[in-house]
Amino acid sequence: MDYTPFVHLATSLGLGLLVGLQRERAESELAGIRTFPLITITGTVCGLFAERLDSIWIVAAGLVAVSLLVVAANLVRGESLEEDDAGIGQTTEIAILLMFLVGAFLPIGPTSVAVATGAGTAILLSLKRTLHQVSGSMTREDVRAIMQLAAIAFIIMPVLPDADYGPYSVLNPKEIWTMVVLIVGLSVTAYFIYKWGGKSVGTIAGGILGGLISSTATTVTYAKRTAGTNGAGRLAALVIFIASTISFVRVLIEVGVVIPGQVGVIGPPILAMVFFMALICLGLYLFNNEGEEEELPDPDNPAQLKAALIFGALYALIIFAVAVAKDYFGQEGLYVVSIISGLTDVDAITLSLSNTIKDGGLTAERGWSLILIAALSNMIFKAGMAVVLGSRSLAKYIIGATALTLAAGGLVLWLWPESWVIGNLAELFGTGAESAEPAPAATE
Repeated sequence: MDYTPFVHLATSLGLGLLVGLQRERAESELAGIRTFPLITITGTVCGLFAERLDSIWIVAAGLVAVSLLVVAANLVRGESLEEDDAGIGQTTEIAILLMFLVGAFLPIGPTSVAVATGAGTAILLSLKRTLHQVSGSMTREDVRAIMQLAAIAFIIMPVLPDADYGPYSVLNPKEIWTMVVLIVGLSVTAYFIYKWGGKSVGTIAGGILGGLISSTATTVTYAKRTAGTNGAGRLAALVIFIASTISFVRVLIEVGVVIPGQVGVIGPPILAMVFFMALICLGLYLFNNEGEEEELPDPDNPAQLKAALIFGALYALIIFAVAVAKDYFGQEGLYVVSIISGLTDVDAITLSLSNTIKDGGLTAERGWSLILIAALSNMIFKAGMAVVLGSRSLAKYIIGATALTLAAGGLVLWLWPESWVIGNLAELFGTGAESAEPAPAATE
């Protein structure tokens, strides 16, 4: 005997009870803990008939019948279309139609899809108050950021061609825009974390979120704050250096997304730099005698289309520069590209080198050194901006902290035991093994 229909009916009953319980707790007068299971089971029975008779019109007829019952119930009780505290607008009515379709889908389509839809519906209904609070707290700029991210990810990217162009066939519009979506999405996530909680947790969180949104923008903002003043240099240096430290963590996130199989090779030397810079941040924090904590100023919308286009163009330019450098100067030419491109944007060169490693045009062992050089080059650029825009006190701390970081970076580049990374850490993380040299064959 085939028990599959009974499984579908039981699943339908469970999903109906789940949504019905939520509507019952919300004191909906139209449908509650008994009605929703009956509606979902009705949908499942229609789906079973449709599957057996090979006629989807049975489901359509059932949907029409349920819709007429909903209309009749509202007319009999004289309900208006306005919402009350028990059930706002057409929420319960739409939930009824959706759960009927979920029940009908169970015998026809993947069970996991139906279960996810039904459970998601119950969760969405239960989050009414939370969603209203979030929506009410959002500014026009917040809404614009979400809409612009949606346009960047779901409107522009799908229409771009997935083909290689250019003299070296390295310019793929879809791949380039995917990297844009990655960077913008990461920045927007940090932007909303800050907007909804960052202001209340002080200087350290301000520096962390500033590094995730834009360490360069954080540097400029805090350097300008100290201009023309004698104090606040150490506090500003702390925030700026925390943001710079987190920018190295951001590099690791980007590498992990593009080439997760090489994190075991690229991650350890970058993490060593993060650890060293965190010690500098700890020193600035412990010896900070300026007392007051400051909030990170409201950041600009990171999902602006203009900024996305500029990053996309910069990323494409760096991809092309990497191809040209490899062609004319070999892999040694990539060091010059890393230094120059790192001055303006470490994200673009990190993603470019990661994709080059992914395509087999560069080894991970050399790739991490190029990424680290680009990150150190970016540190020099930000330190220069802090010195030019900030106070003498800030310049003193930034120059000292940056000099120590560059010295540590030079030691990592010079002394890091490359073979040890491949042979041990790569195996520990279970990644990066493909870049290791094959073991010599055993001899008799």
